[in-house]
Amino acid sequence: MTTSKRPADIYMRFLQLAEALGGLPSLPPLDPLEERILAIVALACQGQERLSVRDMMGKKELGAPATVHSRLTSMRKKGWLMLSDTEDTRRKQIELTQAALLHFDKLSKCLVQAAKQS
Repeated sequence: MTTSKRPADIYMRFLQLAEALGGLPSLPPLDPLEERILAIVALACQGQERLSVRDMMGKKELGAPATVHSRLTSMRKKGWLMLSDTEDTRRKQIELTQAALLHFDKLSKCLVQAAKQS
């Protein structure tokens, strides 16, 4: 009799594969708030939405504007995010770097592999 895998098993396998990526040379790690910011930026990019520094600083759930601004600066230095000019030179649009997009590609491959092994 074969036992079917639970969806949680697929997720756990994904976490194992994704953790293995951590040992590979890539971008510097993010703290939990930076991870949350990265997810927000990635979802906005996926939805073709424009997200500015001011928009991010206005998100109350992320904390104080100064904290968000310092994390955005940190993420830029680490190579996760870049800022682009908009029509208004005072507003900068937040975008993922090519390295961040490659990171998401690797995670996607881990997810597909975990699902196939179920």
